[in-house]
Amino acid sequence: TMNVEHEINLLVEEIRRLGTKNADGQVSVKFGILFADEKCANLFEALVGTLKAAKRRKVVTYQGELLLQGVHDNVDIVLLQD
Repeated sequence: TMNVEHEINLLVEEIRRLGTKNADGQVSVKFGILFADEKCANLFEALVGTLKAAKRRKVVTYQGELLLQGVHDNVDIVLLQD
């Protein structure tokens, strides 16, 4: 079984590492940057699944339901908690 909490914590760390603060002071990163990052590729078996779980738990937010590489590279993934 995958430890979802652990995966989400890793995701938060990676968003902090790759992201920048937006006008509201929240850290955000483009999906394409997250997806293309080699460390993320090795860390997450299912990045999109981890993002969905994090969104359900209100840890991150982004537009849309399912993110696809290429199509959604410019979608901002925003960290809701610090």
